[in-house]
Amino acid sequence: MSEPVEQSLPSEQNIAVRPEPVEGADVHASTGSARTDVIEVEHAVDGAQLLRIFEAALLTTQEPLSVTQLKRLSETPLETRFIEEVLQKLADKYADSGIELNRVASGWRFRARPELQLHLDRLEPQKPPRYSRAVLETLAIIAYRQPVTRGDIEDIRGVAVSSQVLKTLEARGWIESIGTRDTPGKPALYATTPQFMDDLNLRTLQELPALEEMGTLLEAGIVEEPAAIEAEVASTESAPEASAS
Repeated sequence: MSEPVEQSLPSEQNIAVRPEPVEGADVHASTGSARTDVIEVEHAVDGAQLLRIFEAALLTTQEPLSVTQLKRLSETPLETRFIEEVLQKLADKYADSGIELNRVASGWRFRARPELQLHLDRLEPQKPPRYSRAVLETLAIIAYRQPVTRGDIEDIRGVAVSSQVLKTLEARGWIESIGTRDTPGKPALYATTPQFMDDLNLRTLQELPALEEMGTLLEAGIVEEPAAIEAEVASTESAPEASAS
């Protein structure tokens, strides 16, 4: 019986260097070969070590890490599918702990489980940000109708929109101007930001709650804003405020 042939992992040279394609050859064959090389490299990766690397990176950063950023942590090229498999294993590892790994618009991050946040707030008691009905209704309109102009918001709310309302939302990092509408005056177009989705723990805008539910949430969370902001809003909004549709 012949001796078993020892299989060796593909070297960097074997991965990087490829024969020149013959004119008229099947392009799909070359693509399939490239994918095979990537899969072989993934098999050579120490999955347990990669999991520890991702764990350390995600636990020591304050911002979500995208798949592109996580790929940089590996010395070998990895596909998105493989990265997400490792992240799922990491999430499973913390399934019964006080923190969880979840995905938001900007990438992946660890966070305290929502049901424990009340206890953590006792370490640094802080009053939550306070926003008026005008600010919250404006935010809801932008989130569901984006991109919109200031005039669009005023048409829906039925009242003038204070510039301070928009500045408040921009300062919070929830909205931004993404261009102008091609109409007289070139009014600015507003849309929500990835920061808005991260703060609401959303991956996409499709995960926004139904408008009716959003209305209930706004009604439950509305409080008065600082007097200076409210004074400016009141001076601009002469008509009674209408609920966002």
